[in-house]
Amino acid sequence: MSETVSARYANQNFARILRAVESGAEFVVTRNGTPVAQITSASGDASRRLTVAQEEILARTMRRLREGWSLGGKRVGRDGLHDR
Repeated sequence: MSETVSARYANQNFARILRAVESGAEFVVTRNGTPVAQITSASGDASRRLTVAQEEILARTMRRLREGWSLGGKRVGRDGLHDR
C-alpha cells in the first residue's frame, strides 16, 4: 500500500523516504492534494504489476484486437478501389 505525502514533506524528508523505499515502501507525492509522482524501488521487477483480473482483461482485449470486429460493410480489395 502506498503512503501519500506532500511535495514539501517529500523534499524535507527525502533521506527518510529513500530508506523506507529501500525497505519496500511506496510513496505517492501530491502537490496541492493532486497526485503528481510515485516513488518506488528501482530494484527487482520494474515492469507494471497487474492483478490477475487485469491480466485476464488485457489478454481478452488483445485477443479481440487481433481478431478485429466485423462492421457489416462490403469488403473492398486493392483492385476494387481502382476500378471506377
